[in-house]
Amino acid sequence: MDTNIHGASCLGPLSGLSAKQEMYAKTVEALSDSCQTLLILVARPERTALQEAARASVELQELSITNQHLIINGVLKRQTDDPNAQAFSDRQEAALANMPSGLNSLPQYDVSLKPNSVTGLNLLQEFLDPNKDTVLNHNTEQVEELNLQNLSSLLDSLTAKPSGVIMTMGKGGVGKTTVAAALAIGIASRGHRVHLTTTDPAAHLSLALGDDIEEKYPLLQVSRIDPKLETTRYSSEIIGMNVDHLDQDGLELLKEDLASPCTEEIAVFRAFARIVEEADHGFVVMDTAPTGHTLLLLDAAEAYHREVQRSTGNIPDSVRNLLPRLRNPEETHVVIVTLPEATPVMEAERLQRDLQRAEIEPDWWVVNQSWQDIKTTEPVLQNRALAENQWIHKVTVLSKHTALVPWKATEPTGWRQLEILTQH
Repeated sequence: MDTNIHGASCLGPLSGLSAKQEMYAKTVEALSDSCQTLLILVARPERTALQEAARASVELQELSITNQHLIINGVLKRQTDDPNAQAFSDRQEAALANMPSGLNSLPQYDVSLKPNSVTGLNLLQEFLDPNKDTVLNHNTEQVEELNLQNLSSLLDSLTAKPSGVIMTMGKGGVGKTTVAAALAIGIASRGHRVHLTTTDPAAHLSLALGDDIEEKYPLLQVSRIDPKLETTRYSSEIIGMNVDHLDQDGLELLKEDLASPCTEEIAVFRAFARIVEEADHGFVVMDTAPTGHTLLLLDAAEAYHREVQRSTGNIPDSVRNLLPRLRNPEETHVVIVTLPEATPVMEAERLQRDLQRAEIEPDWWVVNQSWQDIKTTEPVLQNRALAENQWIHKVTVLSKHTALVPWKATEPTGWRQLEILTQH
């Protein structure tokens, strides 16, 4: 706001923003004042969840919001002789032992694992009571009677055609990256060329796939849409197109425009469209950012499509064709990933409604990390398996096809574990 000289911004007229500048400054000051603000990061005792919490912590510290505390939610604290429960506890302990260093310095609190989703006043009142974790007080559906499939069935459906776009979507932390990587490996193992990419800044595809992936799967290409790289590439392209017919003042004004946050949005969107176009010659599997970011990307597709209809300007074919391709069920398959818990399922339901309003119909839902059919004598885990039933049943009502992915004693990272995931 201090350096913009022409009054234009992707956020609207700067005169309107300037009127709120004092309020904004006071808000930032209050958030960064430890006497006024306490910010609590919440994470499950899982590797990816802790990495995401650490990333958020750093970004907040860069804004001078340093009064942070950390709550680890869902810790199985009891010792047990049950092998699956012990494996569950061991995975948690390993994740906490290797917690990103930035989180170790924060005041930390643990909340024990509860037997069911904490919804409703009674359960919220019992949430912090360690003695209220073994009784389940609601009716359950019999999941065994539902038409549940697995990732192998999902792969059969996807590879019935020689090419296509597969987009995994859902709330952060539900396992979209794992499912996307497993699907890409499954498609490549069936002899198809596949490009696995991500728009999620928190995704770690290389960690999910492990070492030697290029040698094992030569048909698999892996990439990440890097906002900074795409913004530089797009800005250079626009400057190159205009440098011969703008004077120095005009070029300076153009460079200032390209420094806007809009430029990054446009650049990322064009990269997204460019990669989707590769589905003309094989499969594209896209691990999308969490729900809100993905919907913004789809909103951009809608806005671009309207602009294409009005304009005959220099718009790439990949952008021109993007929305019709995403809306074509013969070309694009949306896979919604969720956990068998209240909040992820309800957010996924809202996501599906938003997609349907954009005329994009999800094909499959994947219920990840389920305790159905996992033998355990640990009461909390037994009750969690029972508590899953109502949410799995709800998913089968909402979805055309449902795949269930069981919890694994070994974290499904690396192509060997992902192969196992796709075979059952």
